[in-house]
Amino acid sequence: MNDAKQNLAAAVRDARTELGLSQERLAEILNIDSRTILNIEAGRGNPKFEKLYPLITYLKIPASKIFDPDYKDEAPNLQKLLALQKDCTEQEAADLLPMVRYLLELLRKQENLSLR
Repeated sequence: MNDAKQNLAAAVRDARTELGLSQERLAEILNIDSRTILNIEAGRGNPKFEKLYPLITYLKIPASKIFDPDYKDEAPNLQKLLALQKDCTEQEAADLLPMVRYLLELLRKQENLSLR
């Protein structure tokens, strides 16, 4: 269980700092006490589900990052891209698809040219 607490602590701290948020600002956004975030990031306490769920959801932390002891953060940029995709509405996804396909095509052409 201690591993899960340490994994949670690291995951929350990393995700929060990546977003450029202080503990206080994150607490304000989620309407929770900043001491809760402080304790979670320190690996102390046993946060209630009512506090933990909005925190993990807002920071887009995959459960496997917390509960899987063998979790490897492979392809972190792909994980970020997938997290962004999950925030899209169906219409936004439909609008983005042609643009993403076009950009991928350009990137792949550029890669092929540089291999020659």
